[in-house]
Parts: sequence; structure tokens; C-alpha cells
Amino acid sequence: MENFYKNKKVLITGHTGFKGSWLAIWLQSLGAEVIGLALDPYSERDNFVLSGIGAKLKADLRGDIRDGQLLKDVFATYKPEIVFHLAAQPLVRLSYDIPVETYQVNVMGTINVLEAIRATPSVKVGVMITTDKCYENREQIWGYRENEAMGGYDPYSSSKGAAEIAIASWRRSFFNPEQYASHSKSIASVRAGNVIGGGDWAMDRIIPDCIRALEANKTIDIRSPKAIRPWEHVLEPLGGYLLLAQKMWNEPTIYCEGWNFGPKPDSIATVWDVATWVVENYYTAPRPKESQEPPAIEGAKIKDTNHLSLIINHYLKDLSDPNALHEAQLLMLDISKATYKLGWQPRLNINQTVELTVDWYKRYNTEDVYSVCLEHIEKFSTDF
Repeated sequence: MENFYKNKKVLITGHTGFKGSWLAIWLQSLGAEVIGLALDPYSERDNFVLSGIGAKLKADLRGDIRDGQLLKDVFATYKPEIVFHLAAQPLVRLSYDIPVETYQVNVMGTINVLEAIRATPSVKVGVMITTDKCYENREQIWGYRENEAMGGYDPYSSSKGAAEIAIASWRRSFFNPEQYASHSKSIASVRAGNVIGGGDWAMDRIIPDCIRALEANKTIDIRSPKAIRPWEHVLEPLGGYLLLAQKMWNEPTIYCEGWNFGPKPDSIATVWDVATWVVENYYTAPRPKESQEPPAIEGAKIKDTNHLSLIINHYLKDLSDPNALHEAQLLMLDISKATYKLGWQPRLNINQTVELTVDWYKRYNTEDVYSVCLEHIEKFSTDF
């Protein structure tokens, strides 16, 4: 991809977010001219802030995707060739508190991006990022395919399903591949599983919850321990998005569809299992030289893996509540289409995914985060 993205003008919406910051770092390392448009980062410990990637971009802009005119002005000024749309309200539980704003951002914000693409002659490729939760979830034991019904129980999931319907409508109405000669644009939507990795501090996500608790030597409260999710490292779907955009550029009428990017079958696991593996890695995997040792538990220094069961029993707390707000208990994706049509497949198993994720959190306090991110990208691209 290095030769392809070199000097390409690429606009990312939501580049200050977890996935967006990693994508910006990867594209910048490939030689792309990256323009980022987003709200302020969530916290001072976010990957975007600690990596300092904003200062390395062609433009690091602040703005709300609900402002359609702002989007058109930014597109007109910077004339991007490729657009990755990641900006969103991404949290299920928060969507119960702010359902209208969730729909405004996730549906109308997406439509505003599509309209900005439509109004900008320079744009050739648009990759619209949604979520695996866009599907009408029937708690089925097999993975959802790209042609299955959109839907969603909660406001977040249903807003993403509605965004997918809007994307499909705009593709048929304004970016139809049969009329490519007249509009010269290729639009696709992509859906990933439960994405984890370094630099995510959002509320109500299991990895940030685990790390915050471990750093404070507090228990990890787990709301849905038996919920099953398709866990994947952040670089897995981002690699798929980058590959897809390249193929769309080269064959624009072939790849302008919906795509799933999920993990290997062994990475489909419960929330409780993932939390257990995070604790295990945090305490037993080798630590960088200058990094702080894990805190003691109840005054006892943890010295070896013989204490692992004690560690896990100390930290993990089941807070299952039968009256809690609804969240899907079983979610899986079928990635056959991406495997056979794109030649893409996940590189990491669940152990490697958790290990690489925890490694970032062990090092962010004592090392240059930008260098850590580049190291992870290089390791992901070459070692697995």
C-alpha cells in the first residue's frame, strides 16, 4: 500500500477518535497527505493526543459533521481524493441518554459527508465506516452476511442501520456504478466487530474499563460477562479499509458495496474471557524497562504466574443486572466475502490481539507513543 497512498490526499472524519487516530498514523506513515476533521479528543490520554499525530498531518481541523456547509467548505478547500468517514456517536449505552443526537450524528452526519463527496469533483473513493451492530440482530449462532437485513434494537445500533440504508440509497441514486462515467465516484460501507487496541479510553468499553481499574487497583465491574463478541485488534479492520479503498480506486465499479471485516473464529469470545486475558497479560507478560510494576493486591506483591487465579478473582466482578438496558448478547460476522473477493483475512488470534492491546497500555506512560504505534503497525504488517 505504500506506493499507492504516497502523496494521495486523504480526508478522515473522526481522526481524533480511537480508530481514526490509528488510521491517521498509518496513512501518514504511508506518505499520504492526511486531512482530519473531528471534534476534540475525548481525553488527554487518548492515542490522538499522546501520539502527537495532529501536528504531523496536512490539516488537523475541528468541526461537527452535523454542519453540512462546513463539510462542503472543508472538502472544497482541501480537495481530497479518498475519504474515510469514521466520525460518529459510537456508544450503545450513551445512545439511550441522547437518542436524538445519536441519530443526528450517525444518520444526518453520514448524509452530510455523502453530500460533500457528491459536491467535490476531486473525490474518487469514499469508505463509510459503520458497525457490526447495524444488522437486525437475531442472536443467531452464525455470522451476519453483507446482504442481511439492517436494523438494531437500541438507538445506536438502529442509527447505524439507518446510516447503511442511506449509504445504499445515495450509492444507487447519485453514485450508481452503472453511471460511473458521469460521477467518477466509488462508495462502499464497512462493518467491523468489537475493535480493541491501545489508546481507547471511552466509557462503557471493556478494555478501557479494565485498564482504569488495574491502574487504580480496583475491581473491574463487568455488566454483561456472558455477552459474545467478535474481538479484533484495531489494525485488522483498518488494514481492510485501506486495502478496499485501493481496490476501489483501481476498479471503482467492482468494489462499491458493503463489506464485513471481522476476526478469526477463535477470537469470538465472551466479555468475561477477554477481561480475564487482559488481567493475565497485564500482570504476567514482560514489561518495558522503565514501566511501572503492577500494583500490589491487598498488600501482597505479585511475583509470578502462580498468583494468577488470585489476581483474576480479585479484579473481576460480575455485575449482571436482568433489568439493565438492552445490549446484544451474541454478535458475529461472516467475512467470507472480504476473504474471497479482496484477498483480506485477519492476521491475529485472540491471544495476539490482547497482547498487542495491553502492550500499548503498559508503555504509554514511559515511551514515545507515536513510536509505539509505528512499532505496532510494523509488527502487525510483517510479523503475523
